[in-house]
Amino acid sequence: MKDSLISIFLVQLVCSLLLLPIGQCSSVFFPMDAKLIDQTCRKTPDYNLCTSVLKSSPDKDLRGLAIVAIDAVGSKATTTMNRINELLKQSPKDTALNHCHDMYNVILNSYVQGARDTLKRGASSHIATSSMSLTPDTAMSCEEAFKGRSPLTNLNKDVENIAAVAGAVAGQLP
Repeated sequence: MKDSLISIFLVQLVCSLLLLPIGQCSSVFFPMDAKLIDQTCRKTPDYNLCTSVLKSSPDKDLRGLAIVAIDAVGSKATTTMNRINELLKQSPKDTALNHCHDMYNVILNSYVQGARDTLKRGASSHIATSSMSLTPDTAMSCEEAFKGRSPLTNLNKDVENIAAVAGAVAGQLP
């Protein structure tokens, strides 16, 4: 108790010295409300993955968290696309790899971009939720094109899992 009072006093002192309002100071010195992340992630299919994705988010509302989660899908899909491009340099006529290239173009340019743009505009979350629900099937279409274990199995699974979390976060928006 004594330590927390000292911390609060020090934050107020620093804020006063910097002439910052206390409300603005608390966002600088204290991380985002962990309660919102906890409540949000409990409503997703993978609590641990969700908290891992959202823990460093500077956003303080659910819409911002949904955008962070969608950006995580985009980041992992970009990593996957980069790997596909590396493999295509070695085997440019590989039909499975070309199919994956097409599928990840759809994920990145339609689903992720569309979901992100929709939420940034403040529009209904329905499009974002739908886009994220289509992403796992599209990633698995890539996987299935190999007719067995592909060189992209782990990346495809990661995209599938993160998209499921992102869709669940976006689905919590009004």
